[in-house]
Amino acid sequence: MAATEEELFACLRRLGIETRTVRHPPVHTVSEARALRGDLPGGHAKSLLLRDRRGRLLLAVVDEERRLDLNALARRFGLRRLSFASPERLRATLGVAPGSVTPFALINRQRPAPDAARLDILIDRRLMEKEPLHFHPLHNRATTAISREDLLRFIRHCGYQPLVVDLDGDDPAGAAGADGGGGTARDKS
Repeated sequence: MAATEEELFACLRRLGIETRTVRHPPVHTVSEARALRGDLPGGHAKSLLLRDRRGRLLLAVVDEERRLDLNALARRFGLRRLSFASPERLRATLGVAPGSVTPFALINRQRPAPDAARLDILIDRRLMEKEPLHFHPLHNRATTAISREDLLRFIRHCGYQPLVVDLDGDDPAGAAGADGGGGTARDKS
């Protein structure tokens, strides 16, 4: 069963992570979110669950302003033909509905089944230059602010090694510096 917002916040408190949450009507697009959020300083993201032809999954967390070329992203990271995950796969993988994809949903995939598809976490370096970062807390009726370092700590707590990449640069490996950990994300064994 998927975690609730209250369970997510309890997990964050146990980790010593402070957040701030703003309630708002449901939003389904970046433009709706912009119109409702007012002046919330920091980085605002769009999070996408992508699937390649071989069944590998990628949670891409990018700056809301970024236009993402799925074909270029697939080539850059050695994936085969990326597409958006279906609503059913999204619910089965992250326990959230379309429009509510968030790195916080990794709380629902801390111990995936042995036969579960590989899930890698990619974070846009442009987003990580902002502070704080804003994400939905497992649903699209609120926005929660978290520091960059605490986001990375939460993702690692869930058993993943996030890959912070410069999507504007020429680095074919997308290797991150010490702040992002680098390397490939992996499921917890």
